[in-house]
Amino acid sequence: MTYIDVIILAFIEGITEYLPVSSTGHMIIASSFMHIADDDFTKLFTIAIQLGAILAVVVLYWKRFFQSIEFYLKLLVAFMPAVVLGLLFNDVIDELLESPIIVAVSLIIGGFILLKVDDWFKANEDPDSDQDHTTISYKTALKIGFFQCIAMIPGTSRSGSTIVGGMTQKLNRKTAAEFSFFLAVPTMFGATAKKLYDYFKAGFTLSSEQINYLLLGNIIAFVVAMFAIKLFIDYLTKKGFKIFGYYRIIIGLAIILIHYFIYPLTTI
Repeated sequence: MTYIDVIILAFIEGITEYLPVSSTGHMIIASSFMHIADDDFTKLFTIAIQLGAILAVVVLYWKRFFQSIEFYLKLLVAFMPAVVLGLLFNDVIDELLESPIIVAVSLIIGGFILLKVDDWFKANEDPDSDQDHTTISYKTALKIGFFQCIAMIPGTSRSGSTIVGGMTQKLNRKTAAEFSFFLAVPTMFGATAKKLYDYFKAGFTLSSEQINYLLLGNIIAFVVAMFAIKLFIDYLTKKGFKIFGYYRIIIGLAIILIHYFIYPLTTI
């Protein structure tokens, strides 16, 4: 890995972490082109720099993030399914993280789902509805947590899964997206801690240069994510998901065409 690789991957992370397009999937594809996808430090880096993007949520939603104990309990409930399944399927997930084709297929499938989401849950956006589309119960939080587990498949998108999961529970787009952002904080902190533990347990160490890579990557991801969150919430509230669905399908098909006809990408 070089500093150019760090800047590119961190920029991709900052832009895509909160968009329903899969930040991990995009970094897998980018690192495959860079010929560093199967490197153990790259796998650590692509998870660890998500902390920088996550901190952007804490800063932007400072007052709302530090609120009632009940809010944190609901986040904990939503977080637990990922903890259990993540520990059970850790090795499988690590293998999937090396496969650009799995990313491509997941992007395409998710793209078709996003094309229909706005129509499926149109009633959630009705301001005159008698139903509350902004309150999250413990039951709703748990169900969103199970939807988050779908994102363990690279290319699926953690934010996309949790936002759609929230909408299935009759939340409007904005409420579902903001809860997805909040849920990212414990989820990505836990994922980073687990990845670091596994990295050191396997006998690897971090050189001073690699530590600098992680610091720089987190700073870039943080700054870029600050802008991406604001733009995404405004766009999502007004326009919906369709543009992200088309984007996912186009990118997924392009990856498959490139892999099989132009430039074989790193794969398991």
